[in-house]
Amino acid sequence: MILPLAEKVVDWATLGKVVVAAFTAGVVVSTAFALAILGATRSVEMRRSQRGLEATGFAVLGVLGAAVCVAAIVGGIIVMASK
Repeated sequence: MILPLAEKVVDWATLGKVVVAAFTAGVVVSTAFALAILGATRSVEMRRSQRGLEATGFAVLGVLGAAVCVAAIVGGIIVMASK
């Protein structure tokens, strides 16, 4: 009974797009931040163990994860400022 009333008010297609975009962004940003932390901590551990090549690989992983997080923040600010 409520659904027919909501059809007049709610644009279900747009709401679905928003939910999918929010879920995707949440998963991507959370994963990228986790990789940034993993890369930073493992890089330090590898450097202490005199394993330079592995340390560099983890450092690159950390920087890429951090870059994705920064890009998401900048993208969000740009979207909010343009509306």
